[in-house]
Amino acid sequence: MITYEDFSKIELKIAKIIDAREHPSADRLYILDIDLGGEKRQIVAGIRNHYAIQELIGKNIAVVCNLQPALIRGIESNGMLLAASSGNELSILTIEKDLPAGAMIR
Repeated sequence: MITYEDFSKIELKIAKIIDAREHPSADRLYILDIDLGGEKRQIVAGIRNHYAIQELIGKNIAVVCNLQPALIRGIESNGMLLAASSGNELSILTIEKDLPAGAMIR
């Protein structure tokens, strides 16, 4: 269990996927360019076995924004998308209403 104070340290925002491409050295990874409401970032996500690139472009997703950058197979990732999984199925968390990129998730 964590406290509310611990949870409140996590910065969750809506991001729009503006571009996606295959990671050059990892079969399961995509490199995603996202818009966080005027701030552009790149994240690496292990969703390649579950989504085609054309399914991702334009989606509004939930992103953890305040993680330290990570080097994933030689590519810097500046955030983490949220997804749910069960067995072999995976679904990225999307936003049902048309809220702007950068909106805070509370």
